[in-house]
Amino acid sequence: MIRVLLVEKARLVRGAFAALLSREEDIEVVAEAEGNGEVLARAQLCRPDVAVIDVDSKEGEEFAARGELGARLPDCRMLLLMASTTPDRLRRILDLHAPGVISTNAPADRLVHGVRKLVRGQRFIDPEFALVALDAGENPLTPRDVEILRLTADGTPTREIAERLSLSVATVRNHLSAITRKTGGRNRIDAIRIARESGWV
Repeated sequence: MIRVLLVEKARLVRGAFAALLSREEDIEVVAEAEGNGEVLARAQLCRPDVAVIDVDSKEGEEFAARGELGARLPDCRMLLLMASTTPDRLRRILDLHAPGVISTNAPADRLVHGVRKLVRGQRFIDPEFALVALDAGENPLTPRDVEILRLTADGTPTREIAERLSLSVATVRNHLSAITRKTGGRNRIDAIRIARESGWV
């Protein structure tokens, strides 16, 4: 029997996932949790084989990122749930070394299939997200580029960006010129559009 822990803040959604998984003869939902304050205690008590964790909420993503569950229960495999993603966010999620990532919009049987694959020691990446990863170009922007581009996209004037980041106005302008060149944009507005569509900001 595959023992599953469900971590989902929304009670209705969590109940739907629990009902779906419990229909399978070889899967048992042994515990449910709303957030990170109770996850570790529940997991240590019930010793699940798979923890299905919704990382769309900030606390869910932070909990997965800390890696405490894997450190305390190395035999428990994480299957991370996301409604949607950008290439950049998908890279961050995959960098967590989670064995499984699945879309909450996936067909019901895909969740079941993912749980079973993890228990067999295999990795499971939702085909929808695999396509996002394949289509994504490498992010050419530095962390500082991204910071400046986000502020620019919010309408922050160049001088204010320079003050906030303790840079000279000339340095900010140089970054913006470099960003436009790196993204292949015609101007700053085009660079913002390209960066957003590519999931770089």
